[in-house]
Amino acid sequence: MKLDVLRLPHAADLPLPAYATEGSAGLDLLAAIDAEVELKPGARALIPTGIAVALPAGFEAQVRPRSGLALHHGVTLLNTPGTIDSDYRGEVKATLINHGDAPFRVVRGMKIAQLVVARHETAQLNEVSELPASRRGAGGFGSTGMKSDA
Repeated sequence: MKLDVLRLPHAADLPLPAYATEGSAGLDLLAAIDAEVELKPGARALIPTGIAVALPAGFEAQVRPRSGLALHHGVTLLNTPGTIDSDYRGEVKATLINHGDAPFRVVRGMKIAQLVVARHETAQLNEVSELPASRRGAGGFGSTGMKSDA
């Protein structure tokens, strides 16, 4: 699929998002900030990426955390995954939060999140008086247990 990307003026010197490897599902999003942002433990900040996208109808993009930031620094995203709808034309941004023990510095051009583009369906709701039975029923929140039966 073709994805139209607008590089915004404050990201003129930054590369466009790219897949890190041939098998990557997500495009790496970069911090398009003018000054370093320090995230103290427990703090959050909205970080611009310097791009806007025009997704085709029937597609969405999800802004997702980077596993290395989470593992090594305790930094992840709030509102995960953040959904970019096909009719949104504003800047893609990422809300970072520091769950780590030490301050974390976000610098210009740093990989802060990833963007995964996927097809989606638009559901047509059909109101019913009851749902068909299933083996699981209404069980949730741990109802299937913690151990493998294998």
